[in-house]
Amino acid sequence: MSTAIRPSACPGLLRIVQALDGGICRIKLDGGLLSAAQADAVAEAAERFAGGAIEATNRGNLQIRGIGVQSAALIEHLLAAGLGPRNAAADDVRNLMLSPAAGIDRQMQVDTRPLARQILDLLQSHPRFHELSAKFAVQLDGGEALAMLEHPHDLWLSACERDAETLLAFGLAGCPTEPALGAVALEHGVALVAAVLELFLERAQPQQTRMRHLLDEMPLPALLQQLSARVPVRPIDDWRRASAAPTLHLGIQRQNSVGLHYVGAAPVLGRLDPPQLRGAARLARQYGDGTLRCTAWQSLLLPNVTTAHAADVRQGLADLGLQTDPDAALSRLIACTGSLGCGKGLADTKGDARRLATLLPQALDVHLSGCPRSCAAAHRAAVTLLAVGPGRYDLYFRDATQPGFGALHAHYLTIEAAAALLAARSRSPLDA
Repeated sequence: MSTAIRPSACPGLLRIVQALDGGICRIKLDGGLLSAAQADAVAEAAERFAGGAIEATNRGNLQIRGIGVQSAALIEHLLAAGLGPRNAAADDVRNLMLSPAAGIDRQMQVDTRPLARQILDLLQSHPRFHELSAKFAVQLDGGEALAMLEHPHDLWLSACERDAETLLAFGLAGCPTEPALGAVALEHGVALVAAVLELFLERAQPQQTRMRHLLDEMPLPALLQQLSARVPVRPIDDWRRASAAPTLHLGIQRQNSVGLHYVGAAPVLGRLDPPQLRGAARLARQYGDGTLRCTAWQSLLLPNVTTAHAADVRQGLADLGLQTDPDAALSRLIACTGSLGCGKGLADTKGDARRLATLLPQALDVHLSGCPRSCAAAHRAAVTLLAVGPGRYDLYFRDATQPGFGALHAHYLTIEAAAALLAARSRSPLDA
């Protein structure tokens, strides 16, 4: 494998990026899929070549933290497990997010996995697309009930029905819950992705690394006109994706085949240790199909578990210290690495999140961010606590009329004060 890797601030499998607690290696998974053997390999790599910290990311990937002088051995170990790109230059661009329940979701309109394989092959096999930013991302949604619909993507595609035909609605620089720009027939899905990426690379200036940057200067109608000249785009009459269920990534959930379930569990605040990942792999071998799926909620799914064994798997995951109850406070909190691992973090966000969980009277969706970069949450959470100093936070509530985290509600709060305000708000009839 060629090892010519371009500079970037984003970690990859082949590019270790330094943080306060050591190097970070990000393992991009095809559709979030991880075999039990690969899970064991990640656990071993974290133990042997790093500090033992494994993180589930908000794009359904994994990363290893605390890497020291053995970075080359770690990379070699992960490549041997089949966790790398087809070639070094393709590692950055494998940013295709699916529902973790692709192919097994009871609500899905189409199994997106065959199309996803074609898109990933396109991204890896065409050198021109290797010029894309490591942050340039595509989402493919088959209409599943379990789908992350709040993460903005440079291009999103979502299955929809029109006149008994399955189409792919699409949009640019946004989310599937926003009005679609058009649609293509299912068989033109790969051609649409190729056309969008080619147009972007042709029209964008070097400093315009994301689709939103291009659209700031190029009128959308002009871009759509050029796109329609390359692929047959159909009007879609202001279609937008219906909202998805918020907590189907946890606990026991029925699949689309009678008698089969997936079981979801989340590591506390996205952080796994090697025994937990090995334990989940062992349960997947014993009771499932030997695979795990990583989710955009920083959690794991074990698919294809029979009804008879579903409760055993859930208990086994809970015994490992993973969260399986969506009503547990820690299962609803998001926190970045914070000041213990990141030089930009102004507070120990993970420690403060654990403290917050003990103070809230009920589970609430709260994001604790150590700095304005918002690394732990790609979407805007209902509540954000933005660190402004050790143990001190500004409190924001999501507001679609305001940019960034939303409306600033209070400044320089302790965790105890923030918990009191959130508890009072949750009891208010105005917020019921």
